[in-house]
Amino acid sequence: MTFLHWLVLTIAILIAAYLVPGVHVTIIGALVLAVVLGLVNVFIKPIIVILTLPINIVTLGISWLIINALIIMVLALFVPGFGVTGFWPAFLFSILLSLINALFQIAVPKS
Repeated sequence: MTFLHWLVLTIAILIAAYLVPGVHVTIIGALVLAVVLGLVNVFIKPIIVILTLPINIVTLGISWLIINALIIMVLALFVPGFGVTGFWPAFLFSILLSLINALFQIAVPKS
């Protein structure tokens, strides 16, 4: 994860937290969450993909939305400066975070 990707993810976290009620994040919390989310995506998410492949096939990938929300809820327990009040705010936050991050990735050229 390059510095630019980390910065883009941090901005996406701040925007998504601003838009979703029930998600609270500080600037330092957003920076830490961006790093932790990057590490989770690199090391833990491939294991989760393999373990949940049958349910993802059956649900045509819809279960990934729930898994992403659960990952956000778990990270809220460990990352200082980041909090989520329940499942639905985490669900909306994960969807918005994915959309905002995708838009930034389209706008920012890859190096």
